[in-house]
Amino acid sequence: MERRNAGIGFFERYLSLWVLLCMAAGVLIGHYLPGVPAFLGRFEYANVSIPIAILIWLMIYPMMLKVDFQSIRNVGKNPKGLFVTWVTNWLIKPFTMFAIAWLFFFVVFRRWIPEALARDYLAGAVLLGAAPCTAMVFVWSHLTKGDPAYTVVQVATNDLLILVAFTPIVALLLGIGGITIPWDTLLLSVALFVVIPLAGGMLTRRSVIRRRGAAYFETGFLPKFGNVTIVGLLLTLVIIFSFQGDVILQNPLHIVLIAVPLVIQTFLIFFLAYGASRALKLKHNIAAPAGMIGASNFFELAVAVAISLFGASSPVALATVVGVLVEVPVMLTLVNIANRTKGWFPA
Repeated sequence: MERRNAGIGFFERYLSLWVLLCMAAGVLIGHYLPGVPAFLGRFEYANVSIPIAILIWLMIYPMMLKVDFQSIRNVGKNPKGLFVTWVTNWLIKPFTMFAIAWLFFFVVFRRWIPEALARDYLAGAVLLGAAPCTAMVFVWSHLTKGDPAYTVVQVATNDLLILVAFTPIVALLLGIGGITIPWDTLLLSVALFVVIPLAGGMLTRRSVIRRRGAAYFETGFLPKFGNVTIVGLLLTLVIIFSFQGDVILQNPLHIVLIAVPLVIQTFLIFFLAYGASRALKLKHNIAAPAGMIGASNFFELAVAVAISLFGASSPVALATVVGVLVEVPVMLTLVNIANRTKGWFPA
């Protein structure tokens, strides 16, 4: 058992290095072996990549194994974490995203970004800011040892709020009428990233405990999935960056300029939610996922809306894609910060 833990420790200790190598590998594959992402791109439905969805499912599954119905019912006894998530995601995040993106695109970077292009990049940033995370937050919660049941409820209630809040917020901030949610993308994402892995995890948990007992499930079964989440994350990075290899190489300056306000926004929202959780004396396994949900984005939805409204080759779509590219490295940094500050919260 000690050897296994040591192996996991080494793997996670150098996770940033593996991430950088996978990002570079993805860019090189996309540029020099374009047939690979072209082939994988054929397996897509409602703007959701099926290969990426499968890998995300593998990342989420180990966390879902830890969820039981009793723990979900108990979430209602401590709703403060839910309030932090809702307020941060819907009353703060879209508006700070608009303000920060406007400041950088229209003022700080005015020399390098024409005004017309700045408006398009602002639209892409707002689409990201108005779409809180559905899938990857389970990975960040897992890496910070978050409460799996609480995270499920936080994500599920966010998905319900998206139905009523996303369209009016985007319309208000961008002054664009006629915005429609791509329901197929939204519903497919919720099914793939919440319903299916949750059902699969619960059924597996119940079956193993019934056959081998709870002690074996905790000490013999769960450890087998120790590195599945990390491996799935790294393979997902290779695919994502292979899809965008040429985009990165052809637009290096603008990708960096777009990334700056997105990164600042991510850190700001994380520390707002994380700090509010600390002020409310929430446990770390609730506070960390609360910060992660607000900081990360439902990029499938943002990209789908950008494509449907402005076209796949538009600057708006490019801005949402940059959100995909910076998400993992920045969120891993926040995971590290959350793990190092666990002592700030009650035991």
